[in-house]
Amino acid sequence: MGRKLFCEISPLTYEISLKKEIAKRHLKNIFSQDVIAKTYSSTELPNIVKSHSSILKRKLLGVDMILQDNKVTNILLACKKINTLVIRPGETFSYWSTVGPTDKKHGYKEGLVISKNGLTSGYGGGLCQMANMIHWLVLNSPLEVTELHHHSDALFPDERRRVPFGTGTSVCYNNVDYRFKNTTDQNVQLMVWVEGDELCGELRSERPFPCRYKLSEEDHHCRKEGDTYYRISKVLRTVIDRETGVEIRREVVLNNHSKVMYDYAYIPKDEIRE
Repeated sequence: MGRKLFCEISPLTYEISLKKEIAKRHLKNIFSQDVIAKTYSSTELPNIVKSHSSILKRKLLGVDMILQDNKVTNILLACKKINTLVIRPGETFSYWSTVGPTDKKHGYKEGLVISKNGLTSGYGGGLCQMANMIHWLVLNSPLEVTELHHHSDALFPDERRRVPFGTGTSVCYNNVDYRFKNTTDQNVQLMVWVEGDELCGELRSERPFPCRYKLSEEDHHCRKEGDTYYRISKVLRTVIDRETGVEIRREVVLNNHSKVMYDYAYIPKDEIRE
């Protein structure tokens, strides 16, 4: 067995390591050339590039529902920070520069948090869902993703999944950020809100972009490697000329090879390949 990392020795050394990484990120941001979007407008831009919604609460085996309730509180707080934000040409959206700290002092509650050992709890838990929403909207646009940290594991079954597996992103205040740059010639705007039991979002622009985008998951299956199952697939993005409907290109967004972290009994038998 190898030596433990400093952050793995105890909860105290973990907190010290985390604060060090946060300080490093603050320093990096100071010297960054990125122009971070900070302008809000109550006037909605007229064109909807992409809209989406996702279920806020799932019944997960062994997970206290209070963590799901708290996630909704955390999502609502983040909505207030993000909704109506305008990203001008040349500007960069930074998730954490926009949302800010997610500690108890800022009203956040303990929600579900993804760690390398699976699921745990922590203040601000559940905000990955907001980042996932924004990334999905951006994938359906010509905007350029400049920082992305993929989830490495398959943590939940596919119940009520609406988007291809693997198109989410990890975020952790503030050193694990999600960023995209507006490389177009027009303003874009993020709209996010909670409606009933769903998180809703829209990416808006001043006018339609020349292309539309279609994302799909292909060759999805689960395979046992040793004693562990992995979820395997490819996520493709098709770029289509809006005026003619002609396919311009297809590109691989992601090659999934994700460890299945939930009960193997939830893997459909017809999805298992030897």
